[in-house]
Amino acid sequence: MREKTGSGGGTGSGSGTGSGPGPDNGFGPAPTYASRLVDGLRAYRLIAWMWIRSTMAYRASFAMTLFGNFAGTVLDFVAILLMFSRVDQLGGYSLGEVAFLYGLSTAAFGVADLTLGSMDRLGQRVRDGTLDTLLVRPAPVLAQVAADRFALRRLGRITQGLLVLGYALAVVDIDWTPAKVLLMPVMVVSGAAIFSSVFVAGGAFQFVAQDASQVQNSFTYGGTTLLQYPPTVFAKDLVRGVTFVLPLAFVNWLPALYVLGLPYPLDLPQWTAFLPPLVALACCGLSGLAWRAGLRSYRSTGS
Repeated sequence: MREKTGSGGGTGSGSGTGSGPGPDNGFGPAPTYASRLVDGLRAYRLIAWMWIRSTMAYRASFAMTLFGNFAGTVLDFVAILLMFSRVDQLGGYSLGEVAFLYGLSTAAFGVADLTLGSMDRLGQRVRDGTLDTLLVRPAPVLAQVAADRFALRRLGRITQGLLVLGYALAVVDIDWTPAKVLLMPVMVVSGAAIFSSVFVAGGAFQFVAQDASQVQNSFTYGGTTLLQYPPTVFAKDLVRGVTFVLPLAFVNWLPALYVLGLPYPLDLPQWTAFLPPLVALACCGLSGLAWRAGLRSYRSTGS
């Protein structure tokens, strides 16, 4: 048994993290954080492109899986439509307002799922030892794990979310201001970053609890399902938890209710609606630290 170190291990460049230039190791200065980030993005792009080319080799199969992914997510919104066939409001929200929350949550999660959805396979790699093959490659481990089996079919979820969002914008009467217009793309981008950080943190947790993909999914897939509904239908303790502990409320609840002109159940000041970018940065930083700690704790399965 030995600890994996070196260029691909938890203590080398494979972690995809770093705090700055290190000492000269005989081959020039150690790479900086910026250079590692560039290397990671390049590796991710190359691996993802490889999987895209593989997928597009069978275009009919891709079209069917894309449609299947789209249709599967449509059923989530169909459930909401069935609820509104019996009631006029849900938690004080109209169908258009719920559709607004649904569209934002689904689109933001769809982007994160497309880019980092493969993180839930990390536990399997740790169990069967195939993670070792990633550690010895000259590319950041995070980029390799995230881009593994890149599934272009997940575009179906993003498309469906954007269509529902478009419907909501058409039927909801919103008093538009420049700030509200600016918040629309910010919500999607920041929400995707927050969900991405949850994917990465969940992957880091799997270094410790190897069979924990379902635990991760409860915060990712479960989180987006939670955000598709108004916060008023949930207990305030749960709302506090997803606001101050795991800040999923900043994906859509807080900024979306500002756009809709509706009060937030916890009676927070309006300026909190503009915090999603800062919350996303904080979440990404914390998940990066968690990933680095998890990768450093990894021990090979041996030979």
